[in-house]
Amino acid sequence: MPHHLDRMAEDLVKAKLENYWPGFELVAYAIYDKSNVYLFNHPKFSNNPPCTYHILKWDTEFTADTIIMYEEYPTAIVNMDHYKEYEDLFSMLVHELFHGYQYIKDEKRFPDEMLGITYPLSKENVELRNQERTNLYCAMLENDLIKKKQYLNAFIALREKRAAKIEEYLTYENLIETIEGPAWYVELKAYSEKSPLDYDSVLKKYAQQLTNKYESTSRIRRSCYSSGLFMCLLLAGWKVFLIEKIHYMTY
Repeated sequence: MPHHLDRMAEDLVKAKLENYWPGFELVAYAIYDKSNVYLFNHPKFSNNPPCTYHILKWDTEFTADTIIMYEEYPTAIVNMDHYKEYEDLFSMLVHELFHGYQYIKDEKRFPDEMLGITYPLSKENVELRNQERTNLYCAMLENDLIKKKQYLNAFIALREKRAAKIEEYLTYENLIETIEGPAWYVELKAYSEKSPLDYDSVLKKYAQQLTNKYESTSRIRRSCYSSGLFMCLLLAGWKVFLIEKIHYMTY
C-alpha cells in the first residue's frame, strides 16, 4: 500500500482539516508496515517539503493506531496493513491526527480508566442506557423539529436519571464522549468524503455501536465513542439549521 502515501499527503493538504473541525491543525504522522515507517510533517525533518516523507526502519515504538511522542513531538501512527481500502486508512489517520490536535491544545478531560474496570452493569443501568442511546439515534434521524426535541428531551431525562444512580461512572462516560466523540466525528467526515458509499450508509456504519445493544453493553468504553459522535452530529446539524434560519429571516 505504499503507493497511497503520496495521495494521502496530498489529501491532507487539500482537505483543509478545518472543513472537518474548526481550527484543526496537522501534527506529525507516520504510516507504517512490518518493515518501514513513513514519517510526515515532523519538525525534526522540517526541511522536507509538505508532501514528502522520511523513511525509518520499523521498531516496536510504532505499534497500533494511536498517538505517540516520537522525538518529543506528538505523532499520529497508523498501521497500513490493517486496512484494505484507502478510505479506511485515511479516515483512521484523520482520527489519530485529531488526538494529536487535542494534545497540542492541551486537552485535559481524560477519564479515569480504572472506573471502566468496575463499571456497574446492573440490569437497570443497562436498560436505561440502551433507551438513552435509542433516543439519541432517533433524534439524529428525525427531520421533524418537534419530534427531534422530544427525542432529545427523553435522552436528557434518561441521562439525568442515570447520573443520580451511578454518578462518577456517568462522568467516566461523559469524558470518553468528549475526547473520542469529536475524533470519531472527523473520522466519519473523512470516511464519507473518500468512500463510494452514500451518507446514509456511512451513518448506519458508524451507528452500529450505538444501536446494537450487545455491542453497546459488552464494550462500554468504545460504545461511548459512538454516543459522543452522534452528539457532535446533532450539534453540527443544529448549527446549520440556525444559520439557515437566520439567513432566511434576513432575506
